Amino acid sequence: MPDVWFAIPGDLATLTGGYGYARRLIRALPGTGWFPHHLALPGSFPLPSSDDLDATADAFASLPPETPVLVDGLALGALPPALLGVCNVSFTALVHHPLAEETGLSGSDVIRFQASERAALALAQSVACTSRHTFETLATTYGVPRDRLFLAEPGTDPAPRAAGNRTAPKLLTVATLTHRKAHDVLIAALALIKDVPWTIDLVGSTERDAAVTAKVRASIAQHGLEDRVNLRGELKDDGLNAAYAAADVFVLPSRHEGYGMVFAEALARGLPIVACVAGAVTDTVPHEAGLLVPPDDPAALAEALRRVLTNQALRRSLSEHAWDFGQRLPTWDDTAAQVSEALWASLP
Repeated sequence: MPDVWFAIPGDLATLTGGYGYARRLIRALPGTGWFPHHLALPGSFPLPSSDDLDATADAFASLPPETPVLVDGLALGALPPALLGVCNVSFTALVHHPLAEETGLSGSDVIRFQASERAALALAQSVACTSRHTFETLATTYGVPRDRLFLAEPGTDPAPRAAGNRTAPKLLTVATLTHRKAHDVLIAALALIKDVPWTIDLVGSTERDAAVTAKVRASIAQHGLEDRVNLRGELKDDGLNAAYAAADVFVLPSRHEGYGMVFAEALARGLPIVACVAGAVTDTVPHEAGLLVPPDDPAALAEALRRVLTNQALRRSLSEHAWDFGQRLPTWDDTAAQVSEALWASLP
């Protein structure tokens, strides 16, 4: 069984989709004939200090020559070509979405990340992408040859169908409070439909971006929604499963998604989805299972929520299609098999 080192910045236990993907991939890769090792990189990526770059170079240099290394895109796109060029290993990039597509960046940061990631991807022997959207972006915008690109969508675990709420419909959002996830747009939209019965659970870390969390809390108070919006914080395993089970509708108006694993998790439970036409969302959420609106448009989001909350026939139809589609989503074994293909392609 060949070894592969999976270079990941930060804490592997972090509760985000990207880290969740990494954890499940590490568990599934042995089934494809690869033996994965975790190569921990500094957590400052994609903005590493010079000391962290030195530590990263040392980590790569410690590996045996020509070792296959799968590098998470959060790190790879920020690594200087000079560092990558002197490492005698076989690089496969794992890209959820290009660093320059993160929202809230300055124009100069976008240009810098585009140049950095384009140079790093040119040195990778193969590239695994977690969505068709990212695949096409890397091919058309970043110049990665299509024969070096491999599609490796996240797997989704089977789950029981959501039972919902027997009183007021319960909305559910699962996402870390950051600018890209657009909780500010969500609260503004909810303020427009206070005449409709609903409550909402916002599941996700409130600690990673203190400024965003403060603005969300202030908006909730400003609109008098304290008794209807429940900030649950991070939930694991049984707690998260219970939140999905109690929901009637999943809503997340992200400004961009590289795939959106939580959308797939909602589909697997038969939840209707209200989201935005942003990044890979249109690839992840079939139109029969959700209502998609333009990003950064609270009025459009509010109207979509009003429709799904007040029209039970529509909600049932969306739910049926979500459940049907959710039963046909890729498994983590499928994901591992696709990443395995990219790893084999990286070898001399």
